[in-house]
Amino acid sequence: MVIEYCIYEKRQGGNVMRTYVLTVFDKSGEKLLDESFEAKNDQEAKEVGSSKLAEKGYSEHTHRCVSPDAKLVLFHR
Repeated sequence: MVIEYCIYEKRQGGNVMRTYVLTVFDKSGEKLLDESFEAKNDQEAKEVGSSKLAEKGYSEHTHRCVSPDAKLVLFHR
């Protein structure tokens, strides 16, 4: 299996915004959520990701949030 990662960054008002991917799975492994969002850094992405999970009721589901350089910033199994 080949996995490709694309590092995506854009400037917004002098700040570099990076694109992170948040994915949620059910117990069978089916994706319940797979969306991207922008954040300035890993800490902000962790906060935004946690907020999105709570808002959608997925905090206790298996989930991950991955940085543009494939670093896990959030993970729950």
